[in-house]
Amino acid sequence: MEEIDYVVVGAGFHGLGAAKQLHCLQPDSSIAIFDGEPSLGGKWAENRLFQGLKSNNLLGTYEFPDFPMDGDKLGVKAGEHIPGKAVNGYLKAYAKEFGLLDFLCLQTIVLSAEHHDTETGGWTLTLKHTGIEQTSKAFARHLVIATGILSQAFIPHFEGEDRFGGKIFHSGEFGKNSDTLKAKTVTVFGAGKSGWDAVYQYAKAGVKVHWVIRSSGHGPVWMAPAYVTPFKQWIEKLANMRMLSWFSPCIWGDADGYWLIRQLYHGTAIGRSLVDRFWNVMAQDVISINKYDSHPKTALLKPWLDVMFTGCSYSILNYESDFFELVKSDRVEIHIGEITSLSPGKVHLADGTIFESEAFYLNTGWKHAPPMKFLPKGIEKELGIPHEIVDDAPTEDLANQVSLIKRADEEILNRFPRLRQQPVFNKKFIPITDQKGISFDKESQMASTPYMLHRFLIPPSPRFLRPRDIAFIGLQTNFSNITTAHISALWISAYFTGQLTIDPAKAIDDEEALAKLRYETMLHNRFGKWRYPTEWGSKGPNFVFDAVPYFDLLQRDLGLNPFRKGGFLAEIYSSYGPEDYRHITEEWLKKQKGSQMNGKARSE
Repeated sequence: MEEIDYVVVGAGFHGLGAAKQLHCLQPDSSIAIFDGEPSLGGKWAENRLFQGLKSNNLLGTYEFPDFPMDGDKLGVKAGEHIPGKAVNGYLKAYAKEFGLLDFLCLQTIVLSAEHHDTETGGWTLTLKHTGIEQTSKAFARHLVIATGILSQAFIPHFEGEDRFGGKIFHSGEFGKNSDTLKAKTVTVFGAGKSGWDAVYQYAKAGVKVHWVIRSSGHGPVWMAPAYVTPFKQWIEKLANMRMLSWFSPCIWGDADGYWLIRQLYHGTAIGRSLVDRFWNVMAQDVISINKYDSHPKTALLKPWLDVMFTGCSYSILNYESDFFELVKSDRVEIHIGEITSLSPGKVHLADGTIFESEAFYLNTGWKHAPPMKFLPKGIEKELGIPHEIVDDAPTEDLANQVSLIKRADEEILNRFPRLRQQPVFNKKFIPITDQKGISFDKESQMASTPYMLHRFLIPPSPRFLRPRDIAFIGLQTNFSNITTAHISALWISAYFTGQLTIDPAKAIDDEEALAKLRYETMLHNRFGKWRYPTEWGSKGPNFVFDAVPYFDLLQRDLGLNPFRKGGFLAEIYSSYGPEDYRHITEEWLKKQKGSQMNGKARSE
């Protein structure tokens, strides 16, 4: 059985970012990157691309800090959204630049990972290779799970779908089903960003679109132009301006050092009034620019959820032509209702509406658990990953968990009283898993726990802290995902080698420190339930205006100064972008070298 120092599962932005940091910081270590797809790229893999797919971000904010995207080479101009092929090309160039291509093991699925409960730890991986019946084994001394949140489709099954006759496919397979752009009529189910993309592509191609939005669901996502507010601010940069991050209730926000300002904004009535006004301006600006109320059809797309409680479903109108003009045309018909069944070539709604459809596009999201099995059985709880909620848990364990949750909730709501006023966005809301006429596989229906990872990266359990043998990357979603990948990967590499300045693994032999670590982990993960209640936040880390303080938190753990603007006013009013973290790895290496020299001098 092959033994590998570092195995990274997933070859998207986060997997490649993790492999790059590990390779560059530990060049003598062996590395393998396993991915089930035939090409690298994750959600930007070649087989998942389709005509018209673009990034939400504009050129300049969707790149690794140490590898600026060359717009000239990729055919992208300043101020443009980045086509899918260009993103894929950029990732290939990144992998080549940092010597990652030799580590790629594509069309290789990790079926299971079994932990070795020894002092040094490690994982035995069971692998399935495309086109080969037999499985194989590999031993990973350290394991990085970089499968992210877009690896397992969440697929509903409708009564009568076996008689429908047309294609039924998930948004992740749009590229494989591009022939449906030649259909006469299609159904798009769901109003997330991928649903908007599909409606645009079909309508632009002249296809009649029946867009079904559940009347008992979350409603349409917030869709904004690239520049918002009366001052026409670039939205990705707006979300990463330190001054504006203070308007967001954020449980780890004090990592930026401006705790007093945050306390004034969120701990006083006047401050909360200003916070509400800020979010109202954000909302009204988007509603006004999009002119939702100017037409009966566009009015149906006005978001149902308060923008303050919206996380990364908040998205960007990155289309070449006016989306709303297409919606107003006879090519798009919007149905706010419930699908009860399918029949040959037809879709049936609860209100009696029946319409023809040759294809059925599912914008129904993704499962939030990792796609592989972890062993031994029951290890998921200690790993801090989603697992089934069971009623026969030990009474003491259950009591401790309830106590931690209660304590965390009390702190969150005491520090941010505004979060007590949870939004009532839809009085008729029911989870899609409870809707009549729709069924799911057993795994999708079971109640499961959210992620519970320290810094959203590692399990806070001595079982894994002692050998430092596993980390998760890519679960944090925000407008700066690639910068997040870069800094998180540096943190993970430092953690694996015991070089973090604030090291969670040092808590394993100190009962009080371990209790503090577990509570802080609960506090940060529980926060999403209150801050982003209908988003990914109730299942895992999802945040927008909270990214910069999160970067501050990781940098403090690394022993680095998070303030990178060179002046007080610039620090507050200038937006943070990839360019501000361009040399963060070199800074950390320099700090480590200085620490080693000082240590040597003291020993002499």
